[in-house]
Amino acid sequence: MEHRKGTHHLRKGRVSEIGQYYLLTATTHDKIPVFTSPEAARIVLSSLQWLEEQGRFRLEAAVVMPDHLHFVAELSDGNLSMLMQSLKGYSARKINELLGRKGPLWQPQYHDHAIRNDEVLEEVTLYCLHNPVRAGLVQNFRDYPYWYCRWSV
Repeated sequence: MEHRKGTHHLRKGRVSEIGQYYLLTATTHDKIPVFTSPEAARIVLSSLQWLEEQGRFRLEAAVVMPDHLHFVAELSDGNLSMLMQSLKGYSARKINELLGRKGPLWQPQYHDHAIRNDEVLEEVTLYCLHNPVRAGLVQNFRDYPYWYCRWSV
């Protein structure tokens, strides 16, 4: 597997801790805007919900951008690598089948940020949800079609 410059730094100090909240980010292969397809974006959201139903994590919020995914979750079982492998593998198979494409859908790596005690879960969640606004896709994140939040915002 070919790694891009600097990707080995993503693994440095990575720790998976049950009960820890994380902000996780995964990017499509070559930043291809696969999730401009509404069906593909919905597959990613439903994959997250399915993994939550399996007891892997508690999903707090998610936003599917055209070429990447952000989500906030509390790890319940396993580790981050297993979780991300499950998410990427399942969603890639479904989306490639849907779009009639072959090859990798996701970059092999992902970014994780453990939400520290001095950070507020709500602030990190709102940061996640406001991604479409910062990207200039919408003026209000509620107008963006591919987001989820556990609580009212």
